[in-house]
Parts: sequence; structure tokens; C-alpha cells
Amino acid sequence: MWSGLLPNVNLTQRVKYMMLAKDDTNMRTDGDGQAPLQTVEPANSRPSGNSSLDDGASSPAWHMAALQRDKYAGALLFNLGAFILPALYGTLSKLWVANIDSSLVVTTDIYTYIGVVAEVLNDGLPRAAWVVIGNKASRSLQQRLSLAHTLILFQSILGLVMSIALVAGAKTFARGFVPIEVRERSLTYVRISSFSAFSSAIETALSAATRALDKPDVPFIINTAKFSVNIILDMLIISKFHVGTHQPTINMQAGIQLSCNLTAALVGLLYFISTTSASARHGGWKHWGLFRRSCDSGSGVFLETQVGTRPSLNALLVLLRPGFIMFLESAVRNALYLWLVSTIVAMGSTYATAWGVFNIIRWGLVMVPVLALEATSLAFIGHRWGAWRREIGVTTLRPVGVTFQTLFRITKPAFVSLALALAAEVPLAIFLSLWGAKPFARYLSGSDDVAHVTAEMWKTIDWCYIFFAASTQMATILLATRPKWYLYQSLASNLLYVLPWAIVCQVKAIDESSAWKYHSLVFGGSLVFSFVDVLIVVGLWVLTLSRGKANLERFRGN
Repeated sequence: MWSGLLPNVNLTQRVKYMMLAKDDTNMRTDGDGQAPLQTVEPANSRPSGNSSLDDGASSPAWHMAALQRDKYAGALLFNLGAFILPALYGTLSKLWVANIDSSLVVTTDIYTYIGVVAEVLNDGLPRAAWVVIGNKASRSLQQRLSLAHTLILFQSILGLVMSIALVAGAKTFARGFVPIEVRERSLTYVRISSFSAFSSAIETALSAATRALDKPDVPFIINTAKFSVNIILDMLIISKFHVGTHQPTINMQAGIQLSCNLTAALVGLLYFISTTSASARHGGWKHWGLFRRSCDSGSGVFLETQVGTRPSLNALLVLLRPGFIMFLESAVRNALYLWLVSTIVAMGSTYATAWGVFNIIRWGLVMVPVLALEATSLAFIGHRWGAWRREIGVTTLRPVGVTFQTLFRITKPAFVSLALALAAEVPLAIFLSLWGAKPFARYLSGSDDVAHVTAEMWKTIDWCYIFFAASTQMATILLATRPKWYLYQSLASNLLYVLPWAIVCQVKAIDESSAWKYHSLVFGGSLVFSFVDVLIVVGLWVLTLSRGKANLERFRGN
């Protein structure tokens, strides 16, 4: 009976359905209604010269319409929330450990140094997300989701392998990054914290991919879950007000932190998958082409074929090309940093603890606005660069001279972030130098000696972080458009400035009283050098594009 009504439809074939808008008629299909041949795009749907400006960074309109996830202001608010919560917990964790045993505060820095090792992987493929997954003009949503899923899976495997390697080499790692006074007591902490490389790999990949997909709420959810559960468990188990009669230990803090990191990464992953699936089921992405509609020519019945978004080898290869560039840059930068840290640890417990507290101040307070603005700028420059590449044709590798107006249109999010970063960092640096650094260091470490050394560290190079804030925002232009150029400026900074000074710190007979004289030249001087370096490379980037000398990377679909 039904065959007369549906003459050309195979009712035994398994087909996935999805409700689509009645005016979604832009699909041309084959004759049997099973799969589309191509998407027929209306002429007016191609991005115009100004279409990429509709991201909220083009005007100071901070009304409710601009507070959406795919607008600059909305993304920035989510990113601020996502970055400030880990910074707050990093500060509180120092306080918990100081209450347990102030001599072991330095041990908690091992978590940071494991993070630096993991950063070599986390700064590879995930940083390719901005130029690959962020290109929403030339890639459909299903392609970008496939890239995101591939990124998350691949990084999770790498993170697990690295964690196992760190556990196996715990003694060697402790020998390099834990002062000898507390080294033996810290081995268990090192082994527990080693698996933070696994959780951070999942979290970093998920955060980069979802921000490039205009879903900054995902990393916000991750860090909200992590912060909330961490605080509750720390209060119940290791704080001064803990429940029970047990004696809190530093290993309890490490176990709680690891459990919360893994739980938060899983929560974020489930949230991403569930909201993606829910949006698809309810037609929230019908205009993105996640489900394509095909029409039976005889009956007029519309069927929807779901396009695959599973991880794939092709997607991995697309990510590997720019990802390897980022991996190389990160490997050089972090290897030099860890080499310098080993010389800091060798100065003894007081100096090493002061360095750890100094890092809490700069990364836990000072850098939160900088990192949030960087992530926001990267996402929207990636969008605008992709829109421009599609506008000129993705096969065009040698564009004729690009106008300065077009270049400013692409890079405007970086300049907006630059202005906001300076507005936040200058008064914050002044406040900490005059009033905040020493009392805060005393509060965190529980030691007057550590507080004195930390305050001297901060007052010596506080002004350098203003240059860092500026160079970080300007470097987003390179990272989100031409990753090779980002590699060039990083290698120039690290090989021409950091490496020579790292060698000096290694061979020079320095002690705790003279160490900061050299370390300040390395860490503070490198920030100023990088600022000049980035400005030069960005200037060359503008020059090559404006004069038609640029040779762009090939666009590779997945």
C-alpha cells in the first residue's frame, strides 16, 4: 500500500532524519533521494568584504546582543571566567599546603613544572585550532567538528602516554625540579601529579577546539566544575576546618587536585558532546549543514542524511601541518624555561619557594586578563582570516597587494585586546609593586624570608609584564593567520636572547644572593626583547601582504 505513495524510497534502508526549516531549499540531490551531490549556495550567502566584522569587536556596543558566545564581548566574559577560576585555586592551594607544612610549599611547584612539560604537547596541535577549526568561512560545521573530535582524541592519547612516562621517571624529575631538602618527601606528590599531564591534555584540546567553534562556555564549565569541587573537597579534607580527626597531608591535596582535574575534563567533554547532540536533534544547527536534506524527485519526500563528524586520519593530517610548527616552537621555548628553572631550584628552598610564589602572582593574578584577551583575539582573528581567504578564493596563494583597510579589518580584535590589556595591566602592576606583592607573598608562603625575596623579584621586573601583555596580543595576529611566522618570532626571541643568558646562568658561579641579578635579565629582558621581536615580525607580515609578496599556505580540507 505504501509503495504507491513512496515509489522511489527504499523503506528498508536505514536513514537518519532531522527536521529542517521549510525554507531550507539550497540543496541539490541525486535522483534516489539518499545523498546530496553538492550544496548550492546562493550568491548573496558568500561573505562580503565586511561580513566578518559582525563579531562584536568592531564597535564598542556592549549591549545584550553583543554578549553572545560568538561575539567578542560575550566570548571575553566566558574566557575571563574560565581563566580566573584556576588562578584562584592555584593561589588557595598554596595556602592549604602552607597550613599543612610551609617547608613543602615549594613541592607544589612540581605541578607547575609537569604542566610545563605537558605544555610542549598542549601547545602543538591545540594551537592549530585557531587557524584550522576557527576557519568557519571555508569549512562546514561538520568538518570543524570532525577536526575538534580528532584533536581531543589524539591529545588525550598523547597525554596518557606522557603521564605514564612521568610516573616511571618520577625520581629523575624530582632530582631536577625539587630542592634537595624536601626531595624524598615529595616523590609521592610527583607520581600523583604526573597524571595531571593527561587531564591537562584533554582540557587544553577541548578548550582550544570549543573556543575556535565559538563555544567558550565549555572551558568555563570545565573550570567552574574543577574550582567548585576542589574548594569543597579541600575544605572538607585538608583545610584547618576539615571534617574528622585525620592529619591533612600534601599528598591528599595532590590526590584531590588530580581527581577534580579528571572529573572536570570529563564533565566538559560530556557537556560538549551533549550540547552538540542536543542542538542537532532540535535543529539548532540546521543552517550549518550538519544534516543535509535530500529530496526524492518523484514523491517530493525530504530525507536527511547525517554527515559524519567522527575523528579521522584525514582530519589529523590537516591539524598536523600547522600543529607541528606549534609543537616545535613550544618544545624550544619550554626546554629553555625548564633548564632555567633547574638553576633556580639549585639555589635552595627559600629562593625556589619565592620563585613559585612569584609565579602565582604573575600567572594567578596578572596574566588572567592577558590570557583571556589572547584567547578571544585568537578566535576572532581566525574567523576573519578564514573569511578573507574565502573572499579571495582559498586556492589563491599569492594575493595581490592587500589594502591596509582589509588588514586592519582582519587584525582589529588584536588591537581591541591590546587596549584592554594595557588598561588592566598598568594599574595592576603599580598596585602590586607599591602595596600588594610582599604581604600577598607572606600570606601564601607563611615565611618572611620568602616574602622578601618574592617582593624583590616582582619590583625588579614588574614593568616588563606590560610589554608581555602587549606582545601577547600582537602575536595573536601571527598565530591565528600564519603559524610559521609565529614560529620565526619565537625562535628569534629564544635563540638570540634566552639561550645565551641561560648558558650564562648555567656556567656562571652564582649563589642565592646574586642569582636574581641574572635571572631577572633572562626573564624580564626576554619579555622586552619579545615585544620588539613581535612588532618587527608583524610589520613584515603587513609588508608582505600589502606588497603582494606573501606566499600563503595551501588550504586543506578534511
